[in-house]
Amino acid sequence: MTVNDIVQAIPCTVTSCPAHLDRMVTGAYVGDILSDVAAHAASGMLWITRQVHVTIVAIASLKELAAILIVNGAVPDPVTCARAEKEQVPILVTDMPAFEAAGRLHRLMHPDKSAASGAA
Repeated sequence: MTVNDIVQAIPCTVTSCPAHLDRMVTGAYVGDILSDVAAHAASGMLWITRQVHVTIVAIASLKELAAILIVNGAVPDPVTCARAEKEQVPILVTDMPAFEAAGRLHRLMHPDKSAASGAA
């Protein structure tokens, strides 16, 4: 699945790096504590967070994350978006809470598991 597939499947807006939506997404990590994300997120993951400050771009770049999905309708400031453009980190924004966004992404990435769970 690519970042663009996610953009097409869930209600979100691209606020930076629309040219890099072809990146493969290998999983997702939900977290707002930067040190936790730095320690546990893996390359290729989509980071789901409520944080909007410029440091999120540094963490995403360092960890080689596919993109950042900012939840709860929070919007990064122009400095954060400019840094994301420079570092080539796509930032997506959604009004959904993190729990809902993570659930939708899990169903998109693992449709076989979601179908099995619904049948039980």
